[in-house]
Amino acid sequence: MGRIELGAMFQTFEDICDPSKAKSRVAQLRAVLKKQNLDAFWVPHTDEHQSEYLPPHAERLYWLTGFSGSAGVAIVLAKKAAIFTDGRYTIQIAEQVDARVFKIQHLIEQPPLKWLEKNLKKGQRLGFDPQVHSQASAEQLRQVCDKLGARLISVKSNPIDAIWPDQPARPHGKVVSHPLKYAGQPAAKKLAHIAGTLRELGQDAVVITLADSLCWAFNIRGNDVAHAPVVLGNAIIKARGKPEIFLNPDKVSGRARAYLEKIATLKSDDKLAASLDRLGKDKKTVRLDAQTASFAIYDRLNQADATIVNAQDPIIALKAIKNKTEIEGARTAHIRDAAAYCRFLIWLDGQKPATRIDEISVAKKLEEFRSQTGELREISFDTISAFGPHGAICHYRVTEASNLTFKQNTLYLIDSGAQYLDGTTDITRTIAIGRASVEMRRNFTLVLKGHIALAQAVFPAGITGSNLDVLARAPLWANGLDFDHGTGHGVGSYLSVHEGPQRISKAPSWVSLKPGMILSNEPGYYKAGHYGIRIENLVVVTELEKIPGSDQNMLGFETISWAPIDRSLINTKLLSPTELKWLNDYHAEVYAKTSPRLNRAEKTWLKQACSRLG
Repeated sequence: MGRIELGAMFQTFEDICDPSKAKSRVAQLRAVLKKQNLDAFWVPHTDEHQSEYLPPHAERLYWLTGFSGSAGVAIVLAKKAAIFTDGRYTIQIAEQVDARVFKIQHLIEQPPLKWLEKNLKKGQRLGFDPQVHSQASAEQLRQVCDKLGARLISVKSNPIDAIWPDQPARPHGKVVSHPLKYAGQPAAKKLAHIAGTLRELGQDAVVITLADSLCWAFNIRGNDVAHAPVVLGNAIIKARGKPEIFLNPDKVSGRARAYLEKIATLKSDDKLAASLDRLGKDKKTVRLDAQTASFAIYDRLNQADATIVNAQDPIIALKAIKNKTEIEGARTAHIRDAAAYCRFLIWLDGQKPATRIDEISVAKKLEEFRSQTGELREISFDTISAFGPHGAICHYRVTEASNLTFKQNTLYLIDSGAQYLDGTTDITRTIAIGRASVEMRRNFTLVLKGHIALAQAVFPAGITGSNLDVLARAPLWANGLDFDHGTGHGVGSYLSVHEGPQRISKAPSWVSLKPGMILSNEPGYYKAGHYGIRIENLVVVTELEKIPGSDQNMLGFETISWAPIDRSLINTKLLSPTELKWLNDYHAEVYAKTSPRLNRAEKTWLKQACSRLG
């Protein structure tokens, strides 16, 4: 059987990274910096809206360094340069970045600010782009410069743009309204609630800069960023009076314009500065999120003599708690997605050893099954289709250059998700290709034990994700193993697949988990150069029935992802009776929820895949 040729709709596999170009590009950047009398420049992986996933024109870190991960920082000095990322990308960054040009550092263990302190000298000038730095990050840079006797210089235009000859244009995808049957609450009601909060706090306005906050509050969606149905723009929500929303006029067609003009004053994006100046001229008290609003916006308000109150964007907490419509939509979306995923697993199981399949063809096939639902609007991120040693790269992106053909007797990790109007999905399964080793089965089972422990967690109100993280790691820790990424992230409602403020990780968190929040449950284990293991479902925080004899209501998780967990990888001797019961109950639910959408042959396969163990 020949290579499978299927057309992917929402992802490409072009090899976008070329470490060989970094040397000349850094040299060009240094030449521009010298002309601007700058000794150093800070290059974050951000845009004007502090997005995690960037529009193409804002991929300055990738263009300069070759690193395509979603978290990173580079610092370029006249004689030195360094790049920083976290544990998810340790292997990836080593492959993509020329270590002769950039010293590769761990973002957490070797923080860039500490590196800057050691390498920036007294009297030197550090440049930064105020459009892509938050107020908080700019303040951190200022403090380091003050400590060293250096100067922080806000540049008028990003010097990388001056040397990027084929820089893509800014996105101008069309704005669409998000129907009430999916949003669950009218935008006018959301905006009125925010305005009421501002009045209670004695604040006159709040500036909204985050794309998903903007989309949630105004019930709009777009396609300015790959895989996230968001619109890039800004808004000013007032304590009294109509909100103002600032968008590129090319994005707003007749129907969307009519919708927005009912609930807001629609202005061109280049009018934001004038409105900020007006707030200052009118002596308004303006709420601004120092972590997410750009320094350029802060500086404009400050220069206009507005009274600035630094406080979190109020929409972040509001959208994290899904309403009943959004939760029911998420459940429906996940069952739809589960049926497509089960068809994919059936197809994959049917590929015989002689069949030539590879990371790309398998990723395309999964996308095809999702597309066949007729409801797929996008994938929620580039599919992590990782065979064998690539599975140890947590956020691996397969390219035509890296694409591996499947071979027998190792593991395949596939992390993927979909965007449907009623919900965003994200699921990871690790699958044995051929016969797995004893070590693989043991480590898979340890990861599964951690997954089950978190899925079964019972906890009081006020508990944060950092309080629960140990549950998922304890079985691994007991065997001298761990994983270097968070255990769970928040997920949006037909929005970003990574959403705050809730999370489950080792890192300290002050955000308590509340009913209605959706998070991932995804412990893993990665053996560099050999294989990776991750098991991921999404869960909803729910209020549990009163426990007899308890003096308070407790919270727990409702799992909403439904796909078989590879039985051949489970060493049942390592599972307790409680864990085995959870697994069997979960598989029973997988069959009950997905089998009505499958044909007879598919049901037969699924019944076997979900059969009881123990």
